[in-house]
Amino acid sequence: MEFRVLEYFLAVAKEESISGAAKFLHLSQPTLSRQLKDMENELGKTLFIRSNRKIKLTNEGLILRKRAEEIIELMKKAQDEIKLSDEILAGDIYIGAGESVGVRGLIKVIKKLKKENPLIHLHIVSGDKTTVLEDLNHGLIDFALVFGQVDYNRYDSLLLKSVDYFGVMMRKDDPLAIKDIIKPEDLFNKPLILSRQLYKDNNISELLNCDRKKLNIVGTYNLLFNGSLMVEEGIGYAICFDNIINVTGNSELCFKPLSVEISPKMSLVWKKNQLFTKLSERFLIEMKRI
Repeated sequence: MEFRVLEYFLAVAKEESISGAAKFLHLSQPTLSRQLKDMENELGKTLFIRSNRKIKLTNEGLILRKRAEEIIELMKKAQDEIKLSDEILAGDIYIGAGESVGVRGLIKVIKKLKKENPLIHLHIVSGDKTTVLEDLNHGLIDFALVFGQVDYNRYDSLLLKSVDYFGVMMRKDDPLAIKDIIKPEDLFNKPLILSRQLYKDNNISELLNCDRKKLNIVGTYNLLFNGSLMVEEGIGYAICFDNIINVTGNSELCFKPLSVEISPKMSLVWKKNQLFTKLSERFLIEMKRI
């Protein structure tokens, strides 16, 4: 399957029309229709549901669109990297990261590099461990900042010094808000809201040092801002890291540390045998110095 045919396919998926896509691509309708039909024959699958008004994608078409978008993005990234001069430290660096004050360390390194090399551009993709590792595996980002265990068969990693501590976010008018420190037993049978990673990795029992059956888990969040909205609306208590959501001033929320101090390891990871750009290689060198 040729790269340009994938571009034709994405144009049709976007325009939902052969005529509209043909106009956008500066092709004749018969030529575009033939290319799409050849693609379907090559794959042995129907990719489009054709009607008089517009074209819709089949389930197979939706799968292809997702992968085609990733391929186009990777190709664009590769072209940009190849075009850069060997004499200049420039280009884009993509980092996937969860919500953590540890991200500040990455930003400071890029700021230092950018001061001498203004053509550097930093792109931070926010997400939890599941999301950013998926992007890393697909080549959509160069590095991922993750908490917890790392699969050393798939990734190389750099253990970072930054530390995050778990605590509980709650409303300021909640009865538990008068406490300076929250004990695990304070949360038994209370409605808890966990990060997707904490829920998926099943680490909540270890964190609170209790049987999971004693816990009333009512929801999960991917990004803590959404979790904080759930807390504001009185759905429950969010187990989360400190210093991510501003709970000072007029905020209706407060953060209380847990009596059980557990700080998961934070690592910068990248794929094994990954071919680094000049920028990525320099970034990693600087990260190892902090």
